[in-house]
Amino acid sequence: MLNIQRFVCNMFQENCYVASDKTKECVIIDCGAFYEEEKRAIIDYINNNKLIPKHLISTHAHIDHNFGNNAIYTAFGLKPEVCIDDKILMGKLKEQAYAFIGLNYDENIPDVKNYFTDKDTISFGTHKFNILKTPGHTPGSVLFYCANESIAFSGDTLFKLSIGRTDFEFGSYEDIIRSLKNIAIQLPAQTAILPGHGEKTTFKEEITYNPYFK
Repeated sequence: MLNIQRFVCNMFQENCYVASDKTKECVIIDCGAFYEEEKRAIIDYINNNKLIPKHLISTHAHIDHNFGNNAIYTAFGLKPEVCIDDKILMGKLKEQAYAFIGLNYDENIPDVKNYFTDKDTISFGTHKFNILKTPGHTPGSVLFYCANESIAFSGDTLFKLSIGRTDFEFGSYEDIIRSLKNIAIQLPAQTAILPGHGEKTTFKEEITYNPYFK
């Protein structure tokens, strides 16, 4: 069984998740912690529960999902992992901070440990995440899917009754609609969806009521 703790982070109200199991191994997903109290809350949760961080993974390479990478690297020695198709964006995180909110972001950014593809998996403890490519919000947007638990971390591809923006650099509305069609034939209806912003939902609710699936 997965234990999942959500932390709402930064000025964009981004969702960071820490997922762990009975082995105490864990993964940190989309660490957007910007403010010191957010960084401390995540680190304290991991330490207080005696968790063993194995991966720091990002659903995509936008700055609001990666503000906290250096804090995790400093605390636990983990470097981020992101899809190879977002390599260019990962190299422009500081530029994004200025473009999005006029922020001169001067914190150190750790090098990427691993640029994964959808042929890879993320393993920790007794669990495994499959990687489903969902380009559109960014070229390298992915969904992390744990089949055994029927849980998917959807990043900014799929929100409760909505989808991510496609008007940012390298975004594509046509691609994100195509991605929705692809995951519609891959995810069971009972799958819980944990998005990059906002509240969780279920895939059944989305394919029934989300207008972008029509």
